[in-house]
Amino acid sequence: MPNNKFTGKILWRNRFAFYLLAVGSACGLGNIWRFPYVAGENGGGAFILLYLLLAFTVGVSILIAELMLGKKSEASLLKITHRVSTTHKKPYFWISRLTLFITLVILSYYSVISGWVLHYITQFVVGFFRGDTLHYISSLNMKVLTDNGWLQFALASVHLIVAGLIVGQRITNRFEKILTTFIIPVFVFLFAMLLVRSLSLDSTPEVLRFIFYPDFSKLNLRSLGHAIGHVFFTLSIGVGALVTFGSYFKAEDHLPKVGFRVMMVDVMISLFSVLLVFPIAFSIGEKPLTDPSLLFEALPRLFMKIQFGALFGLGFFICLWAAALNASVGLLETLASNYSERYLKSDRKNSIWLITVITLGFTIIPAFSGSALKDVKLFDQTLLENIDSFLINYLLPISGLGMAFLFFKALPLADQKDLFLDEKTESSYALINYWQAILKFAAPILIAAGIILQIIALVRG
Repeated sequence: MPNNKFTGKILWRNRFAFYLLAVGSACGLGNIWRFPYVAGENGGGAFILLYLLLAFTVGVSILIAELMLGKKSEASLLKITHRVSTTHKKPYFWISRLTLFITLVILSYYSVISGWVLHYITQFVVGFFRGDTLHYISSLNMKVLTDNGWLQFALASVHLIVAGLIVGQRITNRFEKILTTFIIPVFVFLFAMLLVRSLSLDSTPEVLRFIFYPDFSKLNLRSLGHAIGHVFFTLSIGVGALVTFGSYFKAEDHLPKVGFRVMMVDVMISLFSVLLVFPIAFSIGEKPLTDPSLLFEALPRLFMKIQFGALFGLGFFICLWAAALNASVGLLETLASNYSERYLKSDRKNSIWLITVITLGFTIIPAFSGSALKDVKLFDQTLLENIDSFLINYLLPISGLGMAFLFFKALPLADQKDLFLDEKTESSYALINYWQAILKFAAPILIAAGIILQIIALVRG
């Protein structure tokens, strides 16, 4: 992704460069780490079906709208809201400010989770030197890590500093090349091999029933909100990233097609992640499906069952961290593009490091939530769990709805049609009315219903 020296913006070398960053920001830890335990928390198959329905309707519709908003405006989210507020003489700044605040906080706690991946990488390396890698890794306990706030903070710092170096354009091209030519192919290979091995476990039939035979009685008042929140989180909706990415597209790019492809890859990775993790979790039995550390507790058990498991494990976690780093680069690029254009006009690199330091300050709360702040709990959850729940299940859907509202305010109907319709894609003419109806009516109703139902669940205890 070469950088324009005058604007500091990414110029997509090709469409694959966008897919790499957009899908990477969606399909890093968001799907592989988070989706299995969220699906387990909400009863499995019925929730997955609900998730798929929302991804194919609300999710992809708002995703396309955000890309179009960026492409047509050719500006950052802060500039867009400033223009709209000036044009309509009404204050719409709350949309961009809420969105960028959410992006900042998500990046901070996401960095802590990415630090967990770094921790496992270092432990694999230590195990190699000890000569008993698999035994050493299998004895690891996530509680030891989460109880050590300073260790989590240090790991998050390393992750953020590396992301800052990449966004600062010191190694951006090299990072993209490594991802494209090496890490992504290796990750796909390792994921496929582990998936096949996981599905060979005796627990697989039970897992398949749990996933593909939906029991709607297992859905609860929180399920709709959780499904919407997770769709938004994995697709990077409501954090401003897609608006930033959209502004870098060429005139001939058909964004509905781009958005649909990103959504399809996102959904497939979510489903494959469940099929990877659940057979292991079902076979060991002692780990609740609702635990955020499910991925980290389950995978080492699988590595013990396969030949060269230590090498598979090390390679998998290195690739997983690269995917997490890719997602962090997208979030940090969004923050830098907005604030450097609007507020920090002196030096883009200085603004990147300022934002990195501010983000690092926010990591203190999730990093120490299991140690110094372990007694601070809300609704019987740690601060990390509360941050995840409040941001993803409440604020992110509100922000996504604000983005859809901003889209209609910023783009006249003629511009919407011009960006959505494509002479080479006949289906675009049949789908445009459905897409607009979802944005105007279905999305607001479902988002509002999801938030209200969650509040009712909280009140009931």
